[in-house]
Amino acid sequence: MSSQREVRCRCGRWMWAQPGVGAVQCSTCHTVTQLHSLVDVLRGAHRMIYGIQQLRRQQQQPPQMMMVQRSPPQMMVAQRSPPQMMVQMPPPQMMMAQLSPPPPPRLLDALPSPFGKKRAVLCGVNYRGKSYSLKGCISDAKSMRCFLVQQMGFPVESILMLTEDEACPKKIPTKRNMRKAMKWLVEGNRARDSLFFHYSGHGAQQKDYDGDEVDGQDEALVPLDHETEGKIIDDEINEILVRPLVHGAKLHAVIDACNSGTVFDLPLVCRMERNGSYDWEHQGSGRFYKGTDGGGAFCFSACDDDEASGYTPVFTGKNAGAMTYSFINAVKTAGPAPTYGQLLNLMCSSIREAQARLTYTDSDESSEPLLSSSEKFYIYKTKFVL
Repeated sequence: MSSQREVRCRCGRWMWAQPGVGAVQCSTCHTVTQLHSLVDVLRGAHRMIYGIQQLRRQQQQPPQMMMVQRSPPQMMVAQRSPPQMMVQMPPPQMMMAQLSPPPPPRLLDALPSPFGKKRAVLCGVNYRGKSYSLKGCISDAKSMRCFLVQQMGFPVESILMLTEDEACPKKIPTKRNMRKAMKWLVEGNRARDSLFFHYSGHGAQQKDYDGDEVDGQDEALVPLDHETEGKIIDDEINEILVRPLVHGAKLHAVIDACNSGTVFDLPLVCRMERNGSYDWEHQGSGRFYKGTDGGGAFCFSACDDDEASGYTPVFTGKNAGAMTYSFINAVKTAGPAPTYGQLLNLMCSSIREAQARLTYTDSDESSEPLLSSSEKFYIYKTKFVL
């Protein structure tokens, strides 16, 4: 008796296929993978070889056009027929290409390969021309790109930027493009992959309809076209970015937005006091699994779910997201191999400094950065590594 087959989906998930089954559907990305036996492959190869042999025999025969050179004048009309009536057989190489199965469609055309060990998606949305426009969000994304390339060793070609300044329509931070970029980030993730997601823009809350939020509110990111297409809520973010992470892969996120505390819907939040003590707090109702597929997910948020964040010119003289700046500055000044606890304390200190100087714009003075995670760990012992 034949046994089960192990099949790998394009998203990286392994699946078991029962004997005799012709196709299986992935429970993560819902892609249908066709299964072919060895007999099917050999039959297909035989048909291809036979077709090429027949084509070569036809090409070795004299062309029929040479047979009508001596035909009566009325037969010569055939030579003036429209070009589409003159059928020419393709060469064997083209015939083979036509018989070969087409390559699987790529998730995002004209974008870098999603299979690098280090890759990142950076979103900056200023909402230009809107009454709720922001300042500095696109600059935040550009600053984060420089930091990742110069300090963290990320290849430039492995960083996908979504801002209103991008010339490519697929790189404008619309809801559709942001969804695709998120999927691109985790596509085929493997052990030792370092994935990074950064968002600077508006955050929001809306009514929770599936009962997985204790406070009855879903947190959300606000894409450029949210007025017509809607927001990207935390349930979807968790499903796209967190759930597919396999063992050994890590995802870090920095969210510079209001109401962003649990926007990744991670199951644990680190509640830190000003004296440095902390405790892990479970999130959600427990009805739904919000963890990973064995990997690690960590999110630095600008504030708690019911708080506001802001931007300020205090740090650089230009408007910049306080969360984005404080994160970059903390990693740069913390020294080699800092812990998560060190970074969180440094970020909180930077935010308090900005608030004390009274130039913090559109913010709640009590808001401070928040760390959430897919699992508990000792924040003063675990090293932060990108």
